Amino acid sequence: MVKIHPDDKAYPEDSNVGEDKVSPYLTKDKESFTIWMRSLVFHSKGCTVYDSKGNLIYRVDNYNSKSCSEVYLMDLYGRALFTLRQKKLRLFKSSEGHNQTGTRFRLCKNFKISSRGSSSSYNVIMGSHRTDDDQQSCYKIVHRGSAFTIEDGSGRLMAEVKKKQSDIRGLDLGKDVLTMMVEPQVDHSLIMGIVIAYSLLKCKL
Repeated sequence: MVKIHPDDKAYPEDSNVGEDKVSPYLTKDKESFTIWMRSLVFHSKGCTVYDSKGNLIYRVDNYNSKSCSEVYLMDLYGRALFTLRQKKLRLFKSSEGHNQTGTRFRLCKNFKISSRGSSSSYNVIMGSHRTDDDQQSCYKIVHRGSAFTIEDGSGRLMAEVKKKQSDIRGLDLGKDVLTMMVEPQVDHSLIMGIVIAYSLLKCKL
């Protein structure tokens, strides 16, 4: 089996536990992550996320044999960072996410006609408001072909997710191995939560 990352490491030691430090989820520079849309748990759906050094950063394990309406984004030690739920209101579906620090968001399809060519988009509304028809999205997912970007309300790029290309010429890693590029000064745990909510909405988990 071909490795999706050249230096995979399962569970690096948490040598800084208990120390006061800057959030480990805030990027300093532009950072890349590898998203493998498979679980490390046998016969389980989910995904596994590595950083550029091959360290396991996030994982999602769905123990059901088919798509689930609720999943948990966990760190490498199994601590839940975000709870993601799929909701269905009448004919439309949405996904919601929240963590223990009070961060909440809702992801739903944007049905407005775009002038940016052939693309589809999803709005990400931050906060706990249930009626957001007249609200502006805090973030937006713009999907073009096999890649998609996450932008803030002003259109600034936050992250891009696309199929990962192998360093070995002619080697195809498959559709379930993705690269996520996150811009500087961005909380990549929130970005990952949005990506998982989007995957849940698209029935990929």
